[in-house]
Amino acid sequence: MKTELNNLEKTVNSGLTTKIKSSGIKFNYLTIETEIEEIIEVILFLKTNEKCKFRQLTDITAVDYPRKEKRFKLVYLLLSHENNHRLIINSNIKEKTIVPSITKIFPSSNWMEREVFDMYGITFKDHPDLRRILTDYGFEGHPLRKDFPLTGYKEVRYSEDQKKVIYESVKLEQNYRNFDFESPWQGTKYIKDQIKDKK
Repeated sequence: MKTELNNLEKTVNSGLTTKIKSSGIKFNYLTIETEIEEIIEVILFLKTNEKCKFRQLTDITAVDYPRKEKRFKLVYLLLSHENNHRLIINSNIKEKTIVPSITKIFPSSNWMEREVFDMYGITFKDHPDLRRILTDYGFEGHPLRKDFPLTGYKEVRYSEDQKKVIYESVKLEQNYRNFDFESPWQGTKYIKDQIKDKK
């Protein structure tokens, strides 16, 4: 298996030459890194080359590094059924980078790219239908960026009358109007006050 992967790595590096920044074998996966501008050419080579035959796109995902200049790592996972090989393509991108869509090469990437767009806010150029897929259309922020409000005075619910998810103000009786935004792990103010009084 290791010899086969070493041969595959040589084939990929010789076929793509300067388009590959780095490559390596870990956990029986060949991992390559490329610039996002080269992603179409790299994936086309991996799919059509007779020695590679990566004809199935398994997944597209991303990793968020908020403190890095290139905030996101875009990850493509490919599978070759004929050769029983798996490959990972990594590409580091800045927050507002527009990524080329690979829907013309792998039509299944349509939903995967929509999920990455919804969860991370990464935009794909030439995508046929780039819109949210897991959150509702009025959702603010992107869940896996952790940039959405955790507390507030609005509630989200599905309206049977309107047949969609709606946002509306929270309506509480007068005695429940004092919101407590403290973390439950730290304890609320009134519990802290009671403990002080006992001492």
